[in-house]
Amino acid sequence: MKSLQDYTTVVRPDSNSTFVAYVPAIAGCHAWGATPDEARAELVNVFEMIQEEYLEAGKLLPRDVELVIANGS
Repeated sequence: MKSLQDYTTVVRPDSNSTFVAYVPAIAGCHAWGATPDEARAELVNVFEMIQEEYLEAGKLLPRDVELVIANGS
């Protein structure tokens, strides 16, 4: 069974002075927090809920994606 560590995660500032953490490979797998660490901790809970939903539906979690970071300078 896959774990959150098997996926690329992104943590970035959000527009309302919070942080959002998400897994680009899994639709709906995102969480917010007042700090980057809080967002990451909440993402663990969201990932576990989504993993359970996939398991109950008899589906496999999707493959991870590779991100390319571009800085438009």
